[in-house]
Amino acid sequence: MSADTENLRDRTLQAMLELAATGRWAVASMQDIATEAGLTLADLRTLFCSKAAILAAFVEVIDQKVLSQDFHFEDEDTPRDRLFEVLMSRFDSLGEHREVVSALCRDLPGNPLAAISLGPTALISTGWMLEAAGISTSGPFGLLRTKGLLAVWLATLRVWLTDDSPDLSRTMAALDRYLRQAERAAIELQRFEGPRRTTVETDVVPKTEKTGEEKNGNH
Repeated sequence: MSADTENLRDRTLQAMLELAATGRWAVASMQDIATEAGLTLADLRTLFCSKAAILAAFVEVIDQKVLSQDFHFEDEDTPRDRLFEVLMSRFDSLGEHREVVSALCRDLPGNPLAAISLGPTALISTGWMLEAAGISTSGPFGLLRTKGLLAVWLATLRVWLTDDSPDLSRTMAALDRYLRQAERAAIELQRFEGPRRTTVETDVVPKTEKTGEEKNGNH
């Protein structure tokens, strides 16, 4: 990617953040986005084919921030421990954009087509988080793990959006709880997957229990 193209992408993402933060993203047209970014409509079309593609680029930026980190995992860390560290790192990376994420989450229920179009992006991003934790996403069981972790992420995201604790203690407690629930389901999954794998480890499957209001706590 050339420096000029990267600059135009950055300007587009900044326009998206501004529109979302001010509550205008849901109704913004591609022309509105181009105007906010200081681009022509032709320039914007060269960069992105849709609003969903712009959001996907924003998700990719967050992914890159997480994946560029060295987590210094220890040999005794369980897959749940590693996932906890990776996902908390993702929340940290999103911290400065909490208002934007909140606005986008409010908009999506009223725009089912946008929500559907972001589904593949969410699964791809979640798959990278599993890989960062050293957990395979290959094959049908890899897809189950990806969907399971996505359920964990979305459930915890709702807590994070209202977590005003300085150390994100409510978010950490919720993430730990949901990961433990998924871990129990993963143990059941191993009964079916075990014969096909050379290495057995506890992963995430797409089942999490619904919980009430999260209490303050820490990992």
